[in-house]
Amino acid sequence: MPSPFHTSAVPVPDPPAPVGVIANPVSARDIRRVVANASNLQVADRVNIVLRTLSTLAATGVRRVLMMPDRAGIRAMLSRHLQREHNLHHAFPQVDFLDMEPTSTVEDTFLATRLLREAGVAAIIVLGGDGTHRAVVRELIAGADSPTTIPIAGLSTGTNNAFPELRESTITGLAVGLYATGRLSPDRALASNKLLEVAINGGERRDIALVDAVISTDRYIGARALWKPEGLKSVYLTFAEPQAIGLSSIGGLLHPVARDAPGGLSIQLANEPSRRRFGLLAPITPGMVREIGIEHFEPMPANQPFAVTLDAGVIALDGERELAFDEGERVTVTLRENAFFTVDIARCMSFAATAGLFRLSCQPPRRNS
Repeated sequence: MPSPFHTSAVPVPDPPAPVGVIANPVSARDIRRVVANASNLQVADRVNIVLRTLSTLAATGVRRVLMMPDRAGIRAMLSRHLQREHNLHHAFPQVDFLDMEPTSTVEDTFLATRLLREAGVAAIIVLGGDGTHRAVVRELIAGADSPTTIPIAGLSTGTNNAFPELRESTITGLAVGLYATGRLSPDRALASNKLLEVAINGGERRDIALVDAVISTDRYIGARALWKPEGLKSVYLTFAEPQAIGLSSIGGLLHPVARDAPGGLSIQLANEPSRRRFGLLAPITPGMVREIGIEHFEPMPANQPFAVTLDAGVIALDGERELAFDEGERVTVTLRENAFFTVDIARCMSFAATAGLFRLSCQPPRRNS
């Protein structure tokens, strides 16, 4: 079905590249939701988000979507909805599920991202929290010498959601569709993003964080989600927004750093009264505001390694414990700028409106012969 949207000076490919969708079926089901009396997003809600996204992708002219399969019910329920809508002659892109056997672990996200990259998708729409988006970005940039050209567009369905912005999926689908069909060029549609690179012993082990890397005195990973302020030693941030929930809120309420601003923020925490300069109230998880002791904070310039002073502990990346380190191991955290791209939804929609991409041509009424 041809799109009713106007085109800009950018030529529209025919057919346009497919769009990828990765929907985490179990995001927002960690211990933080339990202790904070927060609700979980059910499978039906996730399917409805995908359906609204697909509908608006189709309206912009996207013809094919490649999607990660799952074992939790999203694929089965979505397939039933799409078949029913097809029988009612409603327009949706062709949805093909990736040829992979889901395991209900983060490896599904890693594999799906690799397959979508190999398929040459124009963009990847991600439904999940900070951890899901981190997994997608980690796989996209793995082995890359320069920023990957495939952008992601986040839909917030996780617990803290400091990275993916809260936004209606209809609008996200419109913006991604306009970019995927070539009506918006990369310089108008995409935004570059920072990340944190964590290295142990000069890179023997390494990982990334999109928002925060937190050093804790805990020696064991245990429950992955980090939600207790006791034992927190250091917080490193790519950006810090005052309205955020989670550990990044410490920086957001202490010294805000914008997503598009250069550099990040390093914070040293103090549980001991003798080391504490002052206390700070911060919403470290939904419904949970705690006092955090602040010892020191400073700007974090790009490409400057910050050495972790704790002898042994655990590193939490975007709210989840990931890496344990022991005495004698050297840990550094380095902020990298222009590391990956996202679809800038607000800028896409603003430019599309200004350029008249949503205006429809008036067709004169047909005369009876």
